[in-house]
Amino acid sequence: MSLSPSQYQEIMRGYEVTRDLNRTISDERREEIYAKIPEFKDLDAAVGSYASSRVRRLLDASAQGDAVAEENPIPRITQRRKALLMAAGYPADYLDPIYTCKNCKDTGYVTGANGLQTKCECLKKQEMAYLYEQSNLKGVLTTDRFSQLSHGYCQGDDLANLERSERISKDFVETFPAGQNLLFFGTVGTGKSFLSGCIANELLDQGFSVVYYSAIGLFETLARYAFDGNAKESLYNFCKDLYNYDLVIVDDLGTEVLSSFVTSQLFALLNERDTRGKSTIISTNLNLNELRDRYSDRVFSRVSQRFQFCKLSGPDVRLAQKFQTKPNV
Repeated sequence: MSLSPSQYQEIMRGYEVTRDLNRTISDERREEIYAKIPEFKDLDAAVGSYASSRVRRLLDASAQGDAVAEENPIPRITQRRKALLMAAGYPADYLDPIYTCKNCKDTGYVTGANGLQTKCECLKKQEMAYLYEQSNLKGVLTTDRFSQLSHGYCQGDDLANLERSERISKDFVETFPAGQNLLFFGTVGTGKSFLSGCIANELLDQGFSVVYYSAIGLFETLARYAFDGNAKESLYNFCKDLYNYDLVIVDDLGTEVLSSFVTSQLFALLNERDTRGKSTIISTNLNLNELRDRYSDRVFSRVSQRFQFCKLSGPDVRLAQKFQTKPNV
């Protein structure tokens, strides 16, 4: 889904505000110069008068089929204005238009040699920042990258599981969006959330919309809207976005308080996103038997049919790292 139309319009309104602020600064500077250098105002008036009269002469000449040949005083006036500014201690470009981004002149778009408009880098950065902000990843998985993945804490089957899960995760990114789904399952601290974060950050960098929820946070939010009679519109909008993000990550499934509401909402999430061809990643400390026993048959059936399983095992890496870095007493 990337940015919604309303989110895009919010960014573009930001450009409008920036242009207005810069125009205000330019106007204030010009009034300052008029007050300190009276001749400057006369020069500006001369430019305006010349431009108006030239347009009239061109129109008259065009109607009569004549050519207009006359000296253009603009270069001379421009040089005089620069000289006046510098003599008064101002830079020569003090009254040039002000742009926060000179490449796109605060429009968000640049025109290429082929005449086509493309997004300016400043717009791309704003879109990326917006996507990160709405992803819920801030302070959770923001620093996770494949380059930081360590294999030093695993060996044997545990290492093989990690390497396989890493390959699948990288392939998931390379082929995205392909409507694939991943289930990371296994013991605590073996890299399930880390791999989810690596995938999320790679896709956010590419401009895809990603949202992260802990299972507890997701179902608590859904329940708060669902059981509030005045929040029907909020529930509708929340679910609409939830079903249409390019990628939804549900972390630590199984830590939420189980109820029929949770089971029905989980199935709705899986079903609706599958119908739309959207990808979902689930991580859980439950094994497959526990997952099947905890949720309904139709939930487990949907997961087993539509998700690729990635088992992670071995020691708790976070604990191992903690003890490894603990100073000697």
